Amino acid sequence: MRSSHHTGPILGWYTDNARDLPWRRAEATPWGVLVSEIMLQQTPVSRVLPVWTEWLERWPTPAGLAAEPSGEAVRAWGRLGYPRRALRLHASAVAIVSEHEGRVPDSYDALRALPGIGSYTAAAVASFAYGQRHAVLDTNVRRVLARLISGEEYPPKTQTVAEVRLAQSLLPLDPPVAARWSVAVMELGALVCTARTPRCGACPVSAGCAWRLAGRPAYDGPPRRGQAYAGTDRQCRGRLLAVLRHSEGPVEKPLLDVVWADAVQRERALDGLVADGLVDPLDDGRYALPS
Repeated sequence: MRSSHHTGPILGWYTDNARDLPWRRAEATPWGVLVSEIMLQQTPVSRVLPVWTEWLERWPTPAGLAAEPSGEAVRAWGRLGYPRRALRLHASAVAIVSEHEGRVPDSYDALRALPGIGSYTAAAVASFAYGQRHAVLDTNVRRVLARLISGEEYPPKTQTVAEVRLAQSLLPLDPPVAARWSVAVMELGALVCTARTPRCGACPVSAGCAWRLAGRPAYDGPPRRGQAYAGTDRQCRGRLLAVLRHSEGPVEKPLLDVVWADAVQRERALDGLVADGLVDPLDDGRYALPS
């Protein structure tokens, strides 16, 4: 197995260095794991932790969330960003209740069939909640494997079939060990093999890293730009949603108008929120979170 000389060091490093995150603890439920995976998409752990904790206190089971309007999920989402994820979680909760008797399914295919659940999230929940053997390829894992095995600073911009096959070939055969391997590689990418300032001196497998052995060649591809936020439609949408989240009921249009000076951009952002199902326009001209 190709992973034989990497598995032990990475698993040992994880045992000694893993962060104590609530969704990784033995008492974490599959629902808690699913919620964490949705929240952690494009959002750092430090921002997710308090919202995840409040979410699980309010809705410890899918049935609790499914019983409430989807707008309450958007309200509880707070400032995590990309709030359509809240709607996906609510829709998944409804499907879990109606199709799986309120229990998060344990098969990859059933997880993949839930509303808005992609291949990564299905593999992650099957692995981390149920100890199964699946290739779990997030940004951190892809970067670690690109450097360690392929000798490249960054993975391709879009996930490839070759990456999936590589990740599958490196999985330990024992399912629980494979699940732990997946989260260990993910943690290595988050804490050591970071995007901009990798700490090769702290890496347990640096001696066999193809990228380091090649002299850490610079990325040979199109420029990798960070996402701007200030002044964007995303920021405008966030401010509009904040007004609705902090209101106990529907709001008049002037209360939305005052949060963003550029009227054209503001209306475009509001129309986008309506189109995405995050805001309901009412017949009387007011706006509300979805019911």
